[in-house]
Amino acid sequence: MNTHDLLTMGEVTRRSGYAASAVRYYESQGLIQAERSAGGQRTFERSVLRRLAFIRAAANVGLSLDEIKAELDCLPGDRTPTKADWARMSKHWRRRLEEQIHALERLRDNLDSCIGCGCLSLQRCRISNPGDAAAAQSSGAAYLPKVLRRDPPRRRV
Repeated sequence: MNTHDLLTMGEVTRRSGYAASAVRYYESQGLIQAERSAGGQRTFERSVLRRLAFIRAAANVGLSLDEIKAELDCLPGDRTPTKADWARMSKHWRRRLEEQIHALERLRDNLDSCIGCGCLSLQRCRISNPGDAAAAQSSGAAYLPKVLRRDPPRRRV
């Protein structure tokens, strides 16, 4: 199979594990490209599967869609990305992953005493939240390390 062979939306969703709505969204955001058949149906070059795998990996590391798009925009448009292309793009992830690992280890080590939610439901808390000071900082897990936080999904209007 040639990397320029065209795949249908069904083939892309089956092979990538993404829902068709996610594939359409990524296309609308410029992260992937589709061509249109004579009947107006989306078709994708096989190389889109690598891009979708990259999007999933980058999102799991914590990159925002803007960051992912910036990385994908650096890829060559005239050929399938190589191992060297992917290695160059993911190089800075190491620091981010190390930060996440450290934050998760801290969370694990303190989980039996507090998860950082500021709920005041525990009799004894290593983090301590006298007077519910966490409520003034933010909602949710106020003491959860920032690197482990994800913004709540935005609703489209």
